[in-house]
Amino acid sequence: MPSEQAAAGERALAERLRSSLRGEVIDRGHPGYDEARAVWNGLIDRRPAVIARCAGTADVVEAVAASREHRPVVSIRGGGHQVAGSGVCDDGLVIDLSPMKGVHVDPSARTARAQAGVTWGELDRETQLHGLVTPGGEISATGIAGLTLGGGLGFVMRTFGLSCDSVRSLEIVTADGVVRTASREEEPDLFWAARGGGRGLGVVTSFEFDLHALGPEVAGVLVLHAQERAEEVLRAWRDATYTAPETVTPEILLWSVPAGPAIPPELHRSNCVMVGAVYGGPPDGGATAALAPQRDLGPPLMDLSGTLPYVTLQSANTWRFPDGERYFMKSHFMEELTDDAIRTLVDWDSRRPTPESLIVVRTLGGAVARVGPDDSAFAHRSARYNVSIDAGWRDPALDEAAIGWARSAWDAMKPFSSGGTYVNFAGLGEDASELRGAVFGAHEERLERTRAAYDPEGLFAPAARRP
Repeated sequence: MPSEQAAAGERALAERLRSSLRGEVIDRGHPGYDEARAVWNGLIDRRPAVIARCAGTADVVEAVAASREHRPVVSIRGGGHQVAGSGVCDDGLVIDLSPMKGVHVDPSARTARAQAGVTWGELDRETQLHGLVTPGGEISATGIAGLTLGGGLGFVMRTFGLSCDSVRSLEIVTADGVVRTASREEEPDLFWAARGGGRGLGVVTSFEFDLHALGPEVAGVLVLHAQERAEEVLRAWRDATYTAPETVTPEILLWSVPAGPAIPPELHRSNCVMVGAVYGGPPDGGATAALAPQRDLGPPLMDLSGTLPYVTLQSANTWRFPDGERYFMKSHFMEELTDDAIRTLVDWDSRRPTPESLIVVRTLGGAVARVGPDDSAFAHRSARYNVSIDAGWRDPALDEAAIGWARSAWDAMKPFSSGGTYVNFAGLGEDASELRGAVFGAHEERLERTRAAYDPEGLFAPAARRP
């Protein structure tokens, strides 16, 4: 519990916010406090002093003004789906954007404006009415804000780029309380930093995205192979990625067979290798030939490939990552996937502590690599792969074992890494100082200059230091 002096400061902050916000202000005594402070990752248990649930940009301006006056630690919550739980802080102010759900699609201009509390599932629902997409993540419950600000790896990135590559402009409230539009023409340094630079620049309240023609049906590969063939399948898959066209975004997962209705019960929760790929064009025509190398990797346990609605694809894995369970994810970017790296991955796959834990290898290149290395703050354009070690579990008694497995597997893969780490899969708060250079690479100094220019008093500095 806070001291008497700290409690008085918290009450003053809450009163200041209640006097000026249209949205709800939640303090420690509010009946909805525990629900409001919870995020997707059940491992995160932080207790902020006040949560300002903003109804719009004007509320954000008032929350930033109150922060300047009272100087609490500030965190910014969008969708609340980030692994490290950086959207909530202890004993400070959460500027909560989750009520801000507006989406407007202009099908003629092929653009969408979405507020920062929108999730990818909510955005896809609106854009797919017109057969349009902007590249998002792989879990529909993920918020658009955090994923995009960190870069945005996803199912169609080789065809359309990262999520941040489709940002045309964004609205951001900076530390001085000014509402700014950042684009290539306006506030270009801020625009550069917001595309891959993570948090700590201000409070982004909305994004304008370019949209691309795709859907409503898309073609995809999902083939399950026996774990005993893991090394063989990984080597063949790696070789197939070298010649994959930009219309194909391949990935491979060392995981457990889901208990889905289309899968025989005897396979449920058994360890396997999953080969996945999405075709970023119409499912007829060239899709079959382009995807064939991803399907032809030897005799499968099951082949679930075919066509499906894009919104179904984007939500297909969401049920396997439910709210409130415990997660830890840490990643490497890699230039090559050598035979030794493959053997190391398979070895650590055999030690997975729970069926929910997995190892994912995603393929970059294509449209991701065509963006200039210094065109945005995302620092890993040249990488061919991202390898993510993802621990998932339910029982708090497994915390040490699950996190220990993920950290040890990440350490074992470090010799094969390019030295880069994806900010959205960068461990927990205690990993931040170790990984800072790995996350931002050669762009770190320019990012720091940009943050200092827009936030000279460091109002958002604690947010900038989080993973």
